[in-house]
Amino acid sequence: MPQPCSHLDEVIYATPSANGCEDCLRTGSRWVHLRICMTCGHVGCCDSSPNRHATAHWHTSQHPVVRSFEPGEDWWLCYVDELAFQVSDAPPAPSYL
Repeated sequence: MPQPCSHLDEVIYATPSANGCEDCLRTGSRWVHLRICMTCGHVGCCDSSPNRHATAHWHTSQHPVVRSFEPGEDWWLCYVDELAFQVSDAPPAPSYL
């Protein structure tokens, strides 16, 4: 079976950096949904959020793969390959609730 994206070799199951969007918590902003960087564990807000911190993190870090950090969601996203996918043998996403 082919890999869902060409960057899974960069995935590390790092500890989440925060229990919400790390940057929004620091500035007192709000978010809609959360994403976790699968390279370093940075927790950022989605592109429906006012500040789009998950995508901003990708632009500054070049870490290509994020995963939903929302309870009950198991999808992943590769920014470079512009591909949403699931990883069938991945451990459950950490929970912030």
